[in-house]
Amino acid sequence: QVRLVESGGGLVQPGGSLRLSCAASGTIFSINNMNWYRQAPGKQREFVVRISSGGSTNYADSVKGRFTISRDNAKNTVDLQMNSLKPEDTAVYYCNVDGRSDNWQIFSAWGQGTQVTVSS
Repeated sequence: QVRLVESGGGLVQPGGSLRLSCAASGTIFSINNMNWYRQAPGKQREFVVRISSGGSTNYADSVKGRFTISRDNAKNTVDLQMNSLKPEDTAVYYCNVDGRSDNWQIFSAWGQGTQVTVSS
């Protein structure tokens, strides 16, 4: 079983910064993609950014140039540095990780979500 624990959400003023972290633990053999999604009130969950095991990244247009994803393969962690935050970035942010467990089964795990609120 794979468990994800997120941290780092909170309240910030427009133009401010926050850093989210996500740590994966459990019966992990390997991790492929590490992703962040978000869900704003009344809206569907949307893709934010992905980082592959090799370090390739893919950002949603809405966050390009403002958000930066990074990962530590040795620690099975992924961080999301969010700068120049806007009110429309307000959402619950979810970490999502896919890979293979110790018994070689493919898994896709989700974190519990962390609230990010951008407001003056």
